[in-house]
Parts: sequence; structure tokens; C-alpha cells
Amino acid sequence: MPKMVNDIDPIETNDWLLAIDSVIREEGVERAQFIIEELMQHARANAVSLPTGTKTDYINTISTSEEPNYPGNLDLERRIRGAIRWNAIMMVLRASKKDLELGGHMASFQSSATMYEVCFNHFFKARTEKNGGDLVFFQGHIAPGIYARAFIEGRLTEEQLDNFRQEVHGKGLSSYPHPKLMPEFWQFPTVSMGLGPINSIYQARFLKYLHHRGLKDTSDQTVYAFLGDGKMDEVESRGAISFAAREHLDNLVFVINCNLQRLDGPVTGNGKIIQELEGLFTGAGWEVIKVIWGRRWDRLLQRDTSGKLLQLMMEVVDGDYQTFKSKDGAYVRKHFFARYPETEALVADMTDDEIWALNRGGHDPIKVFAAFNKAKQVKDKPVVLLVKTIKGYGMGDSAEAKNIAHQVKKMDMSGVKHVRDRFNINISDADIDKLPYVKFEEDSEEYKYLHEHRRALNGYLPTRLSNFTQPLEVPALEEFSPLFEEQTRPISTTMAFVRSLNVLLKNKSVGKHIVPIIADE
Repeated sequence: MPKMVNDIDPIETNDWLLAIDSVIREEGVERAQFIIEELMQHARANAVSLPTGTKTDYINTISTSEEPNYPGNLDLERRIRGAIRWNAIMMVLRASKKDLELGGHMASFQSSATMYEVCFNHFFKARTEKNGGDLVFFQGHIAPGIYARAFIEGRLTEEQLDNFRQEVHGKGLSSYPHPKLMPEFWQFPTVSMGLGPINSIYQARFLKYLHHRGLKDTSDQTVYAFLGDGKMDEVESRGAISFAAREHLDNLVFVINCNLQRLDGPVTGNGKIIQELEGLFTGAGWEVIKVIWGRRWDRLLQRDTSGKLLQLMMEVVDGDYQTFKSKDGAYVRKHFFARYPETEALVADMTDDEIWALNRGGHDPIKVFAAFNKAKQVKDKPVVLLVKTIKGYGMGDSAEAKNIAHQVKKMDMSGVKHVRDRFNINISDADIDKLPYVKFEEDSEEYKYLHEHRRALNGYLPTRLSNFTQPLEVPALEEFSPLFEEQTRPISTTMAFVRSLNVLLKNKSVGKHIVPIIADE
């Protein structure tokens, strides 16, 4: 549907808006709703196309005027983030040098590092004596980044990093989040077939159940599920989102990393995955928060009095956006801004390097913080953050914004040096061939900062309790004896299970821990 992005008669528009304000003030919201619905029906009868209301413009949901002050030290966080990015890449490269075909993924974490670091520094709460803290379903392919942070924190050793994907002897790290292989580290398995999204929904629902039944105070716990835009095509990723809204799971936050790429190419090259997902989640009853553009776009959007930049942002498809980020500033000027005289004029005073530096929202900690901060304030419904990033961010010609990015497991030395220089890693040319890890000295600003922020959030994560914290008395086999005897008439396996469940429910030690859910057959 064509959109009039430039109001040709703002006085008339304002008259309509004032009329609605007057109805709401004098006669109430219900009367205003009735009038609007009547107007919509009349408009449809006269062949006027109406918006669905499930999609908004291709800009950030949170305006610059609504952004809170950033509570952290941006420079220190950038240096910490750079070191974690570096170690995540080194881990995969060192594993690749063993010629064991170990594999590993570098590009996914590079696209989402800012999101995770904002959360580690300001949002993720560890467990306490009161509750289990925030529950985080990490996107599977970004595991090297989580290991790299745990190494910086001193929770993992260099030997463990060197045994990435070689965990069978207990001295290495699993490929993906895997509680069975790393029972004291990972809380949830997430990488296969949409396990993360659907399990996170029911985990959030169970926390609500515990709280509502007075079994446990879970009011301070949030469930976060970090997902890829390509993963959202899986049935399990979408199958229960209406349930989450119906159950008012305001303790659930989906974070979808929209780097526009799946395993071997664009997610929707001729479309816009963020707009598609916005329609899906809005229609299902979720609060949608879009984080598309970084703060370097703010000035351009404020100067866009013609509305042409907003129009252009809506017109360009994801395939083109990916192409732009695999080129340079001159290419973006010619093939993006020069499409309209008005948008070309907006960047006339900018150099090609300044155009190239225009950042996406997922790489701007201020924009990311604002989104998570707003998500924590939403009540009575789940929240999804749609965060636009670049696959392989900072990896240059090796992978940045390229279709091959997901599968890149090796990098030549020029690529390694590019990453070092891009993130200001203090390693000399003489040492770089060794692919060294970096750490912070205990008296350094970075070391103190990251540990102070984790202590303020109750400790470190991910961590997992591998044993139950209270004694559990297992029912004696004799309690099931009626089931071992000859039955007066044949019973089905379903009936046998129900009778076993009845025995467990009556047991004083076990029964209170069981939540029976009767399936409707």
C-alpha cells in the first residue's frame, strides 16, 4: 500500500487528531473506539486500503528522546568486548590448526557480542538463596563467545579453551550449550531444531506456576532466549508464541539477532525479515521492540524532513542491505543514498568513511541498553527484541556480511591482523602467529570493572547446579506393589502410568515436586 510520508495538509490532520482527543476526553475511550471502527468500515466500503496495525516503519521503536542515560563506562566496556571477541576467534582458529576437522563458528558471536555484553554488565542476574536468577537460553552457535567471557573472568582455563570441541575427557568445551557434557556450566541445550525458543516459553510458564501456587518467589526472574533470524523459520521456534501471549508471560524476553543471514545465504533476500517477524509477534500479542539503526543515524533521521530517508529504508530489501555492508562507503552513497535527491543531499557533507561508519542498532550499546531496559518494564505480555546486526562484524574480508560467514572456520594471517587492529588488541606482529589469548591483569581497570558488575548482579553465569539442593527420599519399591500383581482385567500402558503417578503424588517426599499435566486426547 503506498504511504504518504510527507503530510501535505498538517492543519487538516491535526483537526482530525484533536477531534479524537475531544471524544476521548468528553465521552470516553469506548466511544472513541466505536467511532474509529465505524470510520474504518466506511473507508473499506469506499475502497480505501487500511494498514493492518501489525507493522511499523523500518526504524527503532524507541526514539532518541526516550532513551535512558547509559549506566556504564562505554570505553571500558568496548575494551572488554574487544578482548572477548578476540579470544572467541582465537579459540576456533587454534582448534582448526589441529587438522581434526573440529569446526566451530566465529561469525555468529561477532554479530551479537554487543547484545551479550550489555546484558552481562547490566541485566543478567545470577542465582541467589532466594531464587535461581535469570535463565538464559544462549544461541547455540555463539558458544565460543560465552567461553571467551568465562575465560576473561577466570572461570575457564587456557587448556579448556584449547580443547574446544574436544570435551570427551572432561578437559574441554562442548561445541554448543550442552548440560550433559558440561553439567556445571550450561543450563539448557539450545542449538537443535528450535529447542531454545519453545523450551524458554514453557520455562517462563513454569516460573509463573511456581509463583502463583506460592511454591517459590520467582517474581524477580527473567527468562531470556537468544535466537537467530534464520532459526525463526523452524516450526518449534514459532509454534508456542501465541501460548506465551495468552499466558501473559511478562517474564519472557526473546532476543532475535537479525544479521539477515542463515547457513548459506540471506534469510529473506527479497524481503525484510524484521518486518515479517514484527507482524508475526505483534499479531500473536507480544510487545515488539525494534533495534535497527545505531546512534550515528540519529542526525540523518532528524534532518529527514521530506520523509524520503524513511521511505528508502522501507523500500530496500535485506539482500541489498547485506550487499551494502560487504562493500564500502562510496558504494553505499551511490547505490543507497543517491536513489533520491533528498537522501543524497542528506549525506552531501559526509565523507565516504563517515557513511561507512553508519552503524546498525545491534552494535550500539546505547540502543541495545535502551531496548532491554524497556523490555524489563513491559507488563502482562512477553517481549521480543528484533535487533539488526552484521554477520561476522569486524572480521573484514574474511567474513563480514558475506554469504559464507557462517561456515568460516579458518582465517589467514592478514585477516587475523585485521581483527586485531579493528578491536585494538595489544598484540605485536612478532607474537600474532601464535594466536595468543588475551587477559586482563587483576589490578587493571577492565578486570575490576567486569567483576564489580557481575558482583552487583549476584555473581556469574552461565552456571548450573548439577545436584538437587535438598534431600530427596526415593519411594520404596513396595509402594508400587499393586502394579506388580496380576490385574483383575487387562490395563493399558496409559492406565499403568496414571496409577504409578498416583503413587508418586501420594508420597510425602516426592509428591509435592510433581506437576501433573493431563493431556487432552
